Amino acid sequence: MNQGPRSGSPDGRSAEHVEPIRGWCEREVEAELPGLSLVHAPAVLAHSGRASPPALRRRLNALSDRWAGPDAINLRQRPVPAAYRVFFRHIGLDPDVVPTPIEEAMLARMLQGGFVSSNVLADALLVALVDTGVPVWALDAGSVDGPLGIRATSAGEPFGRSSSAPALPGGRLVIADSQAALAVLFGEIAPGHAARPVAGDLIIFSLQVPGVPGLHVEEALWMAGSMLSGPW
Repeated sequence: MNQGPRSGSPDGRSAEHVEPIRGWCEREVEAELPGLSLVHAPAVLAHSGRASPPALRRRLNALSDRWAGPDAINLRQRPVPAAYRVFFRHIGLDPDVVPTPIEEAMLARMLQGGFVSSNVLADALLVALVDTGVPVWALDAGSVDGPLGIRATSAGEPFGRSSSAPALPGGRLVIADSQAALAVLFGEIAPGHAARPVAGDLIIFSLQVPGVPGLHVEEALWMAGSMLSGPW
């Protein structure tokens, strides 16, 4: 797992730098969870729903080889994965029951015998996660209205803007825009708002928690964005 930012894209080319944006945070949430920060950036997916190109599949294979059994087992002793485990407990999640994103990825790697390629979108987010320890998610940019931030929900508010959006309980921490809750913190994305593996504009985002350096979060976003846009 890297300990600092990279200087080139996954296949050796330089990538255009996009300055990440720090999202807003509801005052009560900020007071209760100091150090929690939403970081996001625009991205472009240049490939539609087809198999990932060979260079990206090779990247996944190399990560599979790097993260063999002993390394995966000892993952939680590393500073960044450990910081997310601690934060999970702070928000009422038991990481031994609800695994952190990096531990969930490592469990899948052990069960499947390697990191399995799916499509450019899924693979780019997986590589960024495994290579940095920092999770990255993607929203359909066209479904976002206004700046993104973190807040607590009101009881019964809809999860997203779909006409069939399910109701959320009160007090759930979510990623939201100016109008609606779009994703549960470290959880699912609202129906109709998740990015799809088709070419178009995205917003990629990550969550920085205490103990995770900002450079790691920015690296994860940069890495995901450069792989999404290609060219491969």
